[in-house]
Amino acid sequence: MTGSAPQGTRRARERAALGEALTVSRSALGVSTPNPPVGAVVLDAAGAVVGRGATEAPGGRHAEVVALDAAGSRARGGTLVVTLEPCSHHGRTGPCTTRAIREGIARVVYAVADPTPDAAGGAETLRRAGVDVARADDDEVIAARTGPLRFWLHRMTRGRPFVTWKYAASLDGRVAAADGTSMWITGAKSRRHAHDRRQEVDVLVVGSGTVAADDPALTARRWDGSPAPRQPLRAVMGLTEVPGDATVRGTDGRFRHLATRDPEVALEMLGEVQHVLVEGGPQLAGAFLAAGLVDEVEAYLAPLVLGAGRPAVDDAGVATLIQAHRFRIVETTPLGADIHLRLLAHQEGTP
Repeated sequence: MTGSAPQGTRRARERAALGEALTVSRSALGVSTPNPPVGAVVLDAAGAVVGRGATEAPGGRHAEVVALDAAGSRARGGTLVVTLEPCSHHGRTGPCTTRAIREGIARVVYAVADPTPDAAGGAETLRRAGVDVARADDDEVIAARTGPLRFWLHRMTRGRPFVTWKYAASLDGRVAAADGTSMWITGAKSRRHAHDRRQEVDVLVVGSGTVAADDPALTARRWDGSPAPRQPLRAVMGLTEVPGDATVRGTDGRFRHLATRDPEVALEMLGEVQHVLVEGGPQLAGAFLAAGLVDEVEAYLAPLVLGAGRPAVDDAGVATLIQAHRFRIVETTPLGADIHLRLLAHQEGTP
């Protein structure tokens, strides 16, 4: 957006557009890997939103191209607002900078600088072509770095996927009663919330013990029980062979047996994935915690006490309080009678 709009008005519109781009980018979670889940919004010369887009599956369009396609000729003289610095290299698709320049974009606002050597430098490429380029304000950058991009950024900076441990338990930390019953400790709203989360991850991992005990499907489902449009890769970790008739195998080819007890090896076996959700059971959770590989916890707590039964986690490599795995609460959400907690490992901090 260029024109004669006052500076304050322009920035207000760009801030709103970046917020919209962050929201749009969420639709790329579980879809764009190994590419980053980016969101983009195009404002015309008058500041109106004329295009939106999120990164498509590998080989598909980048977010900027989706948004520019939607905007068409209305992009000329306008502003491209994007959560990640536009790329300036040839991969499966052409450079987004080239497309923005060709469409006559006058200004680009981005939140996060691209940390990858082959794709970085898009901002400078745009400037050389006469495009006005601006970095978002600090609070907007933080919002982008802690939003959908955080899993990709973690992969780029740490060299491994971001790991979330998810569990549902009673107030005293039991995931099953003494007789083994566990359906259902938490309520329907918690289960629906968990299925929404499953759609946004690349891989869902359980241990072979969970498969033997529960024969889970590990699919993501809509609120009405039908299959969700996005499904994670279903992985079973452990040396025990997964039975040929196990439900988790499915018929869609999205099943993987990780024949190891070592969490680090398991993550390496998964390749370029960005976000791994560890759902069970207690031994698997303990192994990932002991290895220092849990970056986030998603806990669903029900207002009941069992007093005995299977704990949420077994041996996590802690012998004394000083060795405890510590997390900080970043989000609390009431879900019916339950409460959902999202916590980040202290060492994770801001990605």
